[in-house]
Amino acid sequence: MRADRRHLRRQQSQQSQQSQQRRRRPRAVLAQLDARFPDLARRRVRLRWSNLFGVVTFACLLVLALTGVLLASWYTPSNELVTYDGPYAPLQGATVTKAFDSTMRISFEQTGGLLLRQTHHWAALVMPASMIVQLLVTFFTGGFRRPRQLSWVLLVVAFILVLAAGWSGYALPDDMLSGTGLRIVEGVVLSIPFVGTWVASWMFGGPFPGQIIENLYPVHAVVAPGLLVLVLAVRAVLFVRHGQAAHPRPAPAPSLGLRLWPDAALRAAGMVGLTSAVLVLLGATSTISPVWSYGPASVGEVGAGSQPDWYMGFLDGALRLVPVGWETEWMGWTVTFATLVPLAVIGGYFAILIVYPYIEAWVNQDREPHHVLDRPRNVPVRTGIGVAGALFYGILWGAASADIVSTEFSVPFETIITTLQVALVIGPPLAFEVARRLCVGLQRKDREVALHGHETGRIVRMPNGGYAEIHQPADDAERALLSVAPVPPVPGRPDGKGRLSGRERLRGALSRQFGTGHVVPVLDGDRTPVIDPAAGPGGDPAADRAIEPAPRLHVP
Repeated sequence: MRADRRHLRRQQSQQSQQSQQRRRRPRAVLAQLDARFPDLARRRVRLRWSNLFGVVTFACLLVLALTGVLLASWYTPSNELVTYDGPYAPLQGATVTKAFDSTMRISFEQTGGLLLRQTHHWAALVMPASMIVQLLVTFFTGGFRRPRQLSWVLLVVAFILVLAAGWSGYALPDDMLSGTGLRIVEGVVLSIPFVGTWVASWMFGGPFPGQIIENLYPVHAVVAPGLLVLVLAVRAVLFVRHGQAAHPRPAPAPSLGLRLWPDAALRAAGMVGLTSAVLVLLGATSTISPVWSYGPASVGEVGAGSQPDWYMGFLDGALRLVPVGWETEWMGWTVTFATLVPLAVIGGYFAILIVYPYIEAWVNQDREPHHVLDRPRNVPVRTGIGVAGALFYGILWGAASADIVSTEFSVPFETIITTLQVALVIGPPLAFEVARRLCVGLQRKDREVALHGHETGRIVRMPNGGYAEIHQPADDAERALLSVAPVPPVPGRPDGKGRLSGRERLRGALSRQFGTGHVVPVLDGDRTPVIDPAAGPGGDPAADRAIEPAPRLHVP
């Protein structure tokens, strides 16, 4: 019995030691990483809701990679025709491509295949949305300014790569919906003068549908994802080098914020896990891309009410808003503006998006590094430009569903298109001016708070019989936040001979326009009395407190 007890105690001791070793292992790994990368432990990351969308983007990319690798092992990228003999009875005996047949096999015969397909598709829908939010936040807060200009360019390029990857994957099931989309793409490419026929032949590998599945599969599986990972990796390196831009608030103490490693990294890992779980839940409960309902693609047929994935809707909408029959004859060629103009407009839109940081820096002659973000209200012109650009994109996006809106709400299709055409012309300028004026109004409100403090709702009677409301004065930190100097206009600079070039005249005019819509902030040296809440209801004038107001409001 004693020997058994000693043996039992020895086993319990060994198990306790092994358990302690297992608990110490993660700590030892963290300690080794801290010793190897001391800068990561010292670097601080401030928590902000907008920073989570970068983590969501990474989580979507991770889910897309894992599910895509598994789907690729079962998918057959081929336009070769076969006879479907799977378990879905309505299509048995139908002639389909190997791509469609393998998609049906994944959905109905492969264990967990439908879950993987739908999770993959949901991740592909969420990722562009998170990137659009990143773009909007970065633009409106001025996060693209020096030294983060290249990071902004890479973010836009990453978004374009996501669009390319999503579009190429949209066509791979080879169902009626994707076949209709490919037929539209072929028509757009063929309408390009001089080179359209050659480009369409190269893209499709012959007459429609040609070898389009074989050609798009490498783009979706290798080219676009590889470039996307490369671009995001470079952005990560730039983030580590330049650090995180601070949001406009009183300067925090050096100890504020989470350590980049391991605190912020582990929180990000938790967000990745949460996002992945939500995507899997969507894939398990929400049907998407039911290829069996659409049926296989057909060369001579198109699907009614076909809609692209939401992130490609702006391209379809741009085609729908072009006037009917907008074309001309030139040197024996038919030039179709109905497709060339939308392509040029969309191309110009993304080109301006990419180069905007450099344009703004050139207009304002801004060569200083910026590590504090702007409040959108303090830069009214930039905010107005952003709102106008977002509305322009939204109108194109909404036009893609004009036919669905027409049928669901019994509104004539022509009425919807005409309304959107008018909105596309007058909407962005109107949105620009409204946003600019709202920013001016918010600046005036900030200035009033900096001058007179916050309203308390307490009304007191003054010694002279009048009544006044007690205001709670803003502290110095809040007043510093509310009193931001406007961006000064930089006039055109003459050359050595004292002459202004056309380029400098243009830059000076743009700089003056960019500097409009600012309220003069609170300046030092001016004082006005306000009632001090500490004076009590008696309103003792001797206890009135002076704070620093600004000169008269001035809006250029």
